[in-house]
Amino acid sequence: MMNIFKLFLILSLSLGFGFAGQSQAETEAMEIATEGPVMSFDNLVVDYGEIQQHGDPLRVTKFTNTGTSPLVIKNARGSCGCTVPTYPKQPVMPGETAEIEIRYDTKRLGRINKTVTITTNQGGDPIVLKVLGNISKAATEESVPKPKTGLFKPGGGK
Repeated sequence: MMNIFKLFLILSLSLGFGFAGQSQAETEAMEIATEGPVMSFDNLVVDYGEIQQHGDPLRVTKFTNTGTSPLVIKNARGSCGCTVPTYPKQPVMPGETAEIEIRYDTKRLGRINKTVTITTNQGGDPIVLKVLGNISKAATEESVPKPKTGLFKPGGGK
């Protein structure tokens, strides 16, 4: 019985050390992953909300390089010609914050459901921003009704 207990104790300790080793390896992998440039957004959604036709087409989203080396944006592309991003061409240094401007063609009516795909030097998959909102028809001003008769109209004042 004592031998079974000793065997169980040895087996438990060896498994415990094995898991501890895995945890250390996972921690090192996470540290390696954060080295280099890292583009971090507070929010991956650019929300135009409810706007009227021909409304303000510009929205700005900020990001920070939370990595350890300069971040270079290689490309930023809208999912169609109606969504045009403008991004910094210079490297964004670690700890710095920069902006991406997004212009949407607000002449179009209806739901906005587009994307902006950003490719950087951080590697891995590109970052995808969602561009959402709704554009409704602009309210038209009712013009003053024109008089049917008048001084210069037939039947107007004598």
